[in-house]
Amino acid sequence: MVTASPSIQPNYDRAAWAKGYRSLEQEQDYWIDAIDGEIPAGLTGTLFRNGPGKFEAGTESVQHPFDGDGMICAITFKEGRAHFKNRYVQTEGYVAEKKAEKILYRGVFGTARSGGWLKNAFDTKLKNIANTQVIYWGGKLLALWEAAEPHRLNPATLETIGLENFDGKLKRGGAFAAHPWIDPNGPDGEPCLVNFSIEAGLSFTLNLYELNLKGEIVRQQDHVLPGFAFIHDFAITPNYYIFFQNPVKFNPLPFVLGSKGAGECLEFEPEKPTKMLVIARSGQSKPQVLEAKAGFVFHHSNAFERDGKVVVDSICYEQLPTVEPGSDFRSTDFATLKPGQLWRFELDLATSQVDRTLLVSRCCEFPVVHPNFVGQDYTYTYMGAGIATVGNVPLQAIAKINVTTGEELLHSCAPDGFINEPVFVPGSVDGDEDQGWILTMVYDGISDRSSIVVLDAKKMTQVTRLWLKHHVPYGLHGTFTSEVFI
Repeated sequence: MVTASPSIQPNYDRAAWAKGYRSLEQEQDYWIDAIDGEIPAGLTGTLFRNGPGKFEAGTESVQHPFDGDGMICAITFKEGRAHFKNRYVQTEGYVAEKKAEKILYRGVFGTARSGGWLKNAFDTKLKNIANTQVIYWGGKLLALWEAAEPHRLNPATLETIGLENFDGKLKRGGAFAAHPWIDPNGPDGEPCLVNFSIEAGLSFTLNLYELNLKGEIVRQQDHVLPGFAFIHDFAITPNYYIFFQNPVKFNPLPFVLGSKGAGECLEFEPEKPTKMLVIARSGQSKPQVLEAKAGFVFHHSNAFERDGKVVVDSICYEQLPTVEPGSDFRSTDFATLKPGQLWRFELDLATSQVDRTLLVSRCCEFPVVHPNFVGQDYTYTYMGAGIATVGNVPLQAIAKINVTTGEELLHSCAPDGFINEPVFVPGSVDGDEDQGWILTMVYDGISDRSSIVVLDAKKMTQVTRLWLKHHVPYGLHGTFTSEVFI
């Protein structure tokens, strides 16, 4: 294990941070009364958030938080008031394990059934935990987990309706990734949702989907990938899909024999380059593969085309954080891990050369941009950030970065607050790129409560803080819709 350098003195309480990874057993439904400040008059709609909310089945605990069951939160803003609701996605596995009061399924990141390797050997069926993203599109609310079909939910009640296959265009058991992008100006001149899936086998197949405003899959293409593929996110421009294929190898034998989870069988290969696949959205050519030293990438901030090049801004890690068998995720030693940093990659399609530039050196993750600038040349990105300027630390701030000048504005929730992914909500249809609000959920380790913080996206100052009656475990991704479901 590599120690981050230089060392820093942490300004947070790790025990307080760890309390945020406790299950929220109760499903709530109430108007939020504890409010600091006032809700902006123009803020109307629903913030949906997804993430693991339950980390046990009976007395048995998951090995890694990403193996926890998906829980959807809905924060609705209407007429100066706000309402909170949360519900667990009633997946087949969640229902079965709740009834059995024990773990019945193996998890991707090391969770195993009790009884040792004999009870887990040759059992490769994974539980669809629906815990990564939630999006309202085409009149449907979908809870996503990248290794299986989406679960469709009732947007007003959050009740689970069932699996969604898009009128049969997604085959049974097929995947629909958990990090879709909405192109504000699709091929038909209207917004479209763009997503992918990876189909494993003797070779890996990348399936690409574009959905119209009705939620129908109207464009598809697929490509065979070179080698093993571990890809969570991608980027889009008007003409291209861009995928970073991380240099990772997978030894399936320990997983098949039941001694390790699939995530524990991954090995990062730092000496090898990242393969960058640029795929024409027209579907008229094979992917162009470029190579560069990029480390490991979970999330991209944005991409755009300029002067014959494709520019991609990405959160990059020097190495993939390993999943250690038997470790307790609540005891993470941040100082031993390398931080994620924001890098710019300029892909020259004519020469197949890649230039890279470090944009943000401080620890950062979960980047977002104004939705109207997805796939376009842009100025601002917003992301979760560490307070310290060096080293790896928990995310306790929201950073606004001018990717052209490097100027940075930081809104801190330290020392007691630990933030989730920010979401950008435009203030008007045709306003400035930074006119609007940043919404994020913050866990306070002292009061043991979570809150929804609303920031002025231009000034990065707090406008409103809405205190919940309880904590919400750290989530993964969320989206905002102007629709109101009350």
